[in-house]
Amino acid sequence: MMERKKANTLEELLKDCPQNLAVLKMFTKTWTVVNDPLYERVACKISGGSDSDVMLDVIWRCDRESKVTYVWFDTGLEYQATKDHLAYMEAQYGIRIQRERAVLPIPLSVKKYGTPFINKRVSDYLERLQRHGFQWEDEPYEQLVKDYPNCQTALKWWCNTAKSEQFCIAHHKGLKEFLIRERPPVQFSCKCCEYAKKKVGDRVMNEGNFNLDIIGVRKAEGGPRATAYKSCFDRRSENWQEDRTGWDTYRPLFWLTNEDKQQYVKAYQITHSACYTRYHLKRTGCAGCPLGRDIQAELEAIREFEPKFYAACMHTFGDAYELTARYRQFKNNFSNEGDRCDN
Repeated sequence: MMERKKANTLEELLKDCPQNLAVLKMFTKTWTVVNDPLYERVACKISGGSDSDVMLDVIWRCDRESKVTYVWFDTGLEYQATKDHLAYMEAQYGIRIQRERAVLPIPLSVKKYGTPFINKRVSDYLERLQRHGFQWEDEPYEQLVKDYPNCQTALKWWCNTAKSEQFCIAHHKGLKEFLIRERPPVQFSCKCCEYAKKKVGDRVMNEGNFNLDIIGVRKAEGGPRATAYKSCFDRRSENWQEDRTGWDTYRPLFWLTNEDKQQYVKAYQITHSACYTRYHLKRTGCAGCPLGRDIQAELEAIREFEPKFYAACMHTFGDAYELTARYRQFKNNFSNEGDRCDN
């Protein structure tokens, strides 16, 4: 096991690290970024997930002056296992993880605005359609745009007339036919993420006068978060020293593959939360979110190990879980001519 200690120099840090080129490059870049005197105030956003565990260890080892502030967002719908893991990490690393409450907790956001469904993009388009009183009509775009003139982008998605199929409902096999058949009374929205994480993150960065934001995105994990970025670093704070606005963003794990990550975990004996070691979840993400890739397996684990949390998830997302299950069954039985890209 590699000793958990801070290094005084980069050479000392690299001397005992795994002989893995990606890890060596990550440590070199992270040491340079974190110890850059330009960054007087640094925030590292912790989730309690497995990537986050590795990121915390990397940042802690590189943070020579202990200037990094660790932050965790309490969305209002969290595993007890994650909360317990935060306390464990604080004790292991001798740090304090700052807990930040949601601007609007997820259960209240879902009650007020609606529930996510399929993914964030689909949820957004459905919310736009519902906002204009859409009745799930199967009519040409030219007709619908007359009835709903202020909803053109969402109507192009619904009618499959957008320039890219990625922005057409046909991207999801049978979804249009399913919605026409079901005419779901459920209100759709993806604002729960906005009010529980994005707005909280912006508030933390602004109120804390941070000029570097460190987040645990890995390109190899896939999904919208990973594909949204092209590199590990974004510079946005050129004028920070003059006007104290904006911040740079650094993603230390961005180039690590799954194999690189596992080698790091083994070398430094990183301990993950009970979500992984006891519940055997593949990933955590937003706890109980109906957009999760393996939401059914996740719900079964929650019901077994955290029954009170399971009740909260069902109260918040029950309609979305049921609708998602019906859509997946419908999709499996849906016969569709031609090739369509489905995810």
